[in-house]
Amino acid sequence: MTDSATGGIPHQPSDELLKRLFSPQGVAASCPQPAPGWAQGSSGFGDNGHRGAFGEEFIRMLATAANLDVTRKERDRVGVDWQLGYTGRRGTRRFPAIEAQVKCTSSPDIHEDHIRYPLKVKNYNQLAGPDYEMPRFLFLVLAPADPFAWSHATEERLRLSHAAYWLCLHDQDPVDLDGRSGSGTRTVYVPRANLLTVDSLHDLFAEDYRELVGAS
Repeated sequence: MTDSATGGIPHQPSDELLKRLFSPQGVAASCPQPAPGWAQGSSGFGDNGHRGAFGEEFIRMLATAANLDVTRKERDRVGVDWQLGYTGRRGTRRFPAIEAQVKCTSSPDIHEDHIRYPLKVKNYNQLAGPDYEMPRFLFLVLAPADPFAWSHATEERLRLSHAAYWLCLHDQDPVDLDGRSGSGTRTVYVPRANLLTVDSLHDLFAEDYRELVGAS
């Protein structure tokens, strides 16, 4: 849903609204009825894997609405879930392109102007620094704790809850592991101003980001 007062970009949820959406009371209110039989018999319904898949499809939906080509990286060996790009001239190649690592959480640490997120050091190092062929971004999806509140469909619209934000780490140094396994975490601060919308997705293809990596 857009707002004409913001040039078609949705308002960011207020601090009070976000706290209510992710509070136990808010979760209970969103699904007061017992789970249907199909959910009770659905393996993994609402678990971390299910939530992660929802987060990835949330991003695919936004990218498709933005008329971008979306390619899934089937083997996540380099910290990339999706590659997004434009079709090249005469459809001969996809250029430019960006890559995204997607994370989804139902327990965000929300502050006035940012969201704190503990990113695994391995994943952090797959996003930080300039040594990449194309810009990479962290896409952080905030989803309700209750999986029944993830989507709501009517004859008029399909609503996905709640929002996604982006972060670029190319201006940050990777963590020096110095022989360590890299199994720890590194807290990142995702600006709440970086709300992912159809418009802001297109903005991520700007030359400014390509100049931060080897693609420049």
